[in-house]
Amino acid sequence: MAVNYEEYVANLVERARAAQAIAENFTQEQVDELTGAVAYALTKPEVALKFGEMLVEESNMGIATDKQLKMYGKVKGAYFQMKDKKSVGLIDVDEKMGMETYARPMGVIGAIIPVTNGEATPVVKSLMALKTRNAIILAPHPKARRTNLAVTEAIREVLAKFNAPADLVQAIEPEYVSVEASQALMKQVDFILATGGTPMVRQAYSSGNPAIGVGTGNVVTIVDGTTDLEDTADMIVRSKTFDNATSCSTENNIIVLEECYEEFIKAMERHGAMLLKENSDEKAKLLKTIWPESPDNHNLNRHIVAQPARVIAEAAKLKVPAGTKMIMAEENGGYGNEFPFTGEKLSPVAGIRKAKDFDDAVDKMIKILEYQGKGHSCGIHTSIKERVTRLGEIVPVCKVCVNSPQSLTNSGSWTCGFPISMTLGCGTWGHNSISHNATYKDLLNFTYVSRPIPSFQPTDEELFDISLRKKVDE
Repeated sequence: MAVNYEEYVANLVERARAAQAIAENFTQEQVDELTGAVAYALTKPEVALKFGEMLVEESNMGIATDKQLKMYGKVKGAYFQMKDKKSVGLIDVDEKMGMETYARPMGVIGAIIPVTNGEATPVVKSLMALKTRNAIILAPHPKARRTNLAVTEAIREVLAKFNAPADLVQAIEPEYVSVEASQALMKQVDFILATGGTPMVRQAYSSGNPAIGVGTGNVVTIVDGTTDLEDTADMIVRSKTFDNATSCSTENNIIVLEECYEEFIKAMERHGAMLLKENSDEKAKLLKTIWPESPDNHNLNRHIVAQPARVIAEAAKLKVPAGTKMIMAEENGGYGNEFPFTGEKLSPVAGIRKAKDFDDAVDKMIKILEYQGKGHSCGIHTSIKERVTRLGEIVPVCKVCVNSPQSLTNSGSWTCGFPISMTLGCGTWGHNSISHNATYKDLLNFTYVSRPIPSFQPTDEELFDISLRKKVDE
């Protein structure tokens, strides 16, 4: 029997609207109590580990204990950012300009949830919705459907304990999870918060409803040799192997100045990385394993996604040293489909190439990003401030991470100033509507109230510089 997804989703939306109509009248105190309760309940050690284990079992991706840490960092971090912040009613008064700003809910939020972060993303997005008095419906990836439902049910139990409508947070039920259900959801809600693959994000933007989505991640990092290479190697390996590189935020390409290249490779090897030389049979075997059909179609082998390096090496019939955590594929050729290691790999595999100097490294970074990952993030390990400034001025990304492990930084952490988020805006470079990491503030409408004030209109003499006027009048 054919499923009527439009009708099924319409029922969810109707229930969400009824719940949101009640939440519309919540006080700031009620909102803050709910968000605190949900964040606390979902980050209890045994709960966070349970959902991590559940997602690993269901998706066959990632590491349960890393997912537990992700729950701690992202859920607690998102709550910390919103704790005690105003999100209800009057939130700002500008007496000089006679303006008042009132925070208002959007209504019903449709949330697209990726499999790679299917444990923390539903919680973070639900917190964002609850903080802003919205209802939310979570649409998971098929490989995270059971985990998504379990997380949703846990949140709903907390809401019930505090006499809030459970239907403020709903999930598309496992038997209905599909592209068709997600498409129907995006058409019927008031706003879409999309985290996932590029095709789904583009569907969100073309749904006819306002949306925030993310761009493709293919992070590039420069190593210039002016920092301690042991520390740099440690950060990169920790970042690249966290949760088996489920995150698109991790180092996919490393560009190393040739003057420190050999020393850096040795440091990486000491930290568990293995190098496959350019034009080697080993590199060719790995390429064929990651892209078994053809790299031209961008279809990664789903069996290697978020798998340990040793599993990928075994699939490629490679001999690896004991303790290998990460694989580096040397790539000093071109860019694009003919050189697939320059793209995203969603695994503890990184492309690595030499640069003759810093300018050459920046040029190579931009060329990689033009192929894939434009707008997302880049990084640099350096002690030279001017080199950081250079990246901030010319590289087409929204986030530059300095002397940091990428995947543990660019989505926000306790050791950087980026907002903690599961939805990283990539600006127009990445075909996104925002350039920042999305937070609860992005789920608010604002009403502005104006009162009369004395005129502040300046004279031409006050407004225009005298030298400018003289030059125009000549």
